[in-house]
Amino acid sequence: MVRTRVAISVVLVSTFLLLSAEAKSVDPYKVLGVSRDAKQREIQKAFHKLSLIYHPDKNKNKGAQEKFSEINNAYEILSDEEKRKNYDLYGDEKGQTGFDSGFPGGNGGYSYSSNGGHGGGFSFGGPGGWQNMGGGGGSKSYSFSFGGGGGGPSESSFGFGMDDLFSMFSGSFGSSSKAETGSKSSKAATIKTINSQVYKKEIIDQGMTWLVLSYLPSQRGTQYHESIIEEVAESLQGALKVGRINCETESSLCKQLDIVPRRAPRLFVYSYTSSGKATLAEYTEELVAKKVKSFCQEHLPRFSKRIDLNTFDVSAVSSQRTPKVMLLSTKKDTPVIWRVLSGLYNGRFVFYSTEVHDTSDPKIRKLGVDAFPAIVGWLSNGEKQVLKTGISVKNLKSAVHELGKLLEGFEKKNKKVSSNSQPGQAPSESSERILPLLSRPNFDSICGENTPVCIIGAFRSSRGKEKLQSILSKVSQKSLSRRQASTTGSQDTVTYSLLEAAKQSSFLSSLDKSEFKTSDKLLIAYKPRRGKFATFKGDITMEEVEKFIAAVLNGDIQFTKARQKPQIK
Repeated sequence: MVRTRVAISVVLVSTFLLLSAEAKSVDPYKVLGVSRDAKQREIQKAFHKLSLIYHPDKNKNKGAQEKFSEINNAYEILSDEEKRKNYDLYGDEKGQTGFDSGFPGGNGGYSYSSNGGHGGGFSFGGPGGWQNMGGGGGSKSYSFSFGGGGGGPSESSFGFGMDDLFSMFSGSFGSSSKAETGSKSSKAATIKTINSQVYKKEIIDQGMTWLVLSYLPSQRGTQYHESIIEEVAESLQGALKVGRINCETESSLCKQLDIVPRRAPRLFVYSYTSSGKATLAEYTEELVAKKVKSFCQEHLPRFSKRIDLNTFDVSAVSSQRTPKVMLLSTKKDTPVIWRVLSGLYNGRFVFYSTEVHDTSDPKIRKLGVDAFPAIVGWLSNGEKQVLKTGISVKNLKSAVHELGKLLEGFEKKNKKVSSNSQPGQAPSESSERILPLLSRPNFDSICGENTPVCIIGAFRSSRGKEKLQSILSKVSQKSLSRRQASTTGSQDTVTYSLLEAAKQSSFLSSLDKSEFKTSDKLLIAYKPRRGKFATFKGDITMEEVEKFIAAVLNGDIQFTKARQKPQIK
């Protein structure tokens, strides 16, 4: 009887080994249709292409679902460098002679291992059975065990139950479901695991755009979503971070953000509106890397203001203490790099961008730019600096890093300039503030209803313009320093600008019917909220101008009601 049982055992084990050999013959390279020297990019593309055909959400055929499982298993091996290396060496991702065949040990099935020098062997039967043990050096050794699933002695490699053995063979040889339950390969490790603490510290109000996956471990398709995320993250390195939230373990966070998965995992982009408000926008289109990437790009920060260099005057916002930076490029839209930086440094700089093409343009030459792309900056005292011209970068990630360091250096310089500024100190010629010329695009920011008082220097000749520019520039900086030393208000009470009287006659006539035609130059103090104004037509000197402005601020000047609301061309 014993000999009969042993004979049956040998036959069954032989059959088992043949089936095992057949199962391991599944070649992941053939499954994905790639060569053995294929790069990760090629493997990803092959996986995506096949997944679109056989994904259970798109193809309900049983054969297609089995094929999709096979594709997932193949990708799980080839996308993980360690598993791929093991398969190339041993024919199995675990360093074993099999490709995802059979059942896990200790579960009523069989187990085998390759210990790489720690010993092992074959073990069949009871105490009277035979063993072939190996070990030492770099040899491979195998250990098969058949037993019950209860954790008792029957699980030992020295014995197995015949009922379990037969039931094992009567079962089906299914492929591993790791790919469908969200197992992590070394490549997927680049996706940040997000919990409440990570969300608060690394995502909220950090200025960076995130692509976030919400999922449940039991859901199918998680690995496919992750592969898409990885490809998008690779192409937008430096502009985008990626993460995943397990809504089973982080249920309260998922409910709070309203991102609980439904039938399948969900993708969201954490981004910022132009007003600075953070939003979570869900991606609901076809799950293709190219489309997801476009969706992410659309939701990158937009804190940089697009301007026309013909009408823009940076000193129109000279009342702000924040340094300003402008990107000049030949692009029709604000480049991705600049949008990313505008998010990361939002609040620390005022960002502008403009489209330019000709370095010989007088406006470009005046800025001191000789090659594109270029970045020009203005310190809080109005001083202009060319930060970089002819910018050349290797990739998006390095560009964000290098230009970020450039901005941080400029920020340090601005802090130094601000700390060295003394109340009442006259500015040097090199740091003279260029006053804005009033125009329709900048009127609201200079003389809108949010500004208590506008000091406007109206001129009819180039000589009058130069004199008003020189005096008002110095007075504005002196007055600004005094106000900051004596008050704690965060909003400026005065803005300074110039007005070309000949071109803006409608503005002057709205104040006075004569349009002040007899004056080559004059000062106008205008209160937008009240619609009132006062003028100074005397000798334009530093002393007289200071007296006039001081009287305006102290309420010692009588204001007159404007004939109508001023209009600018």
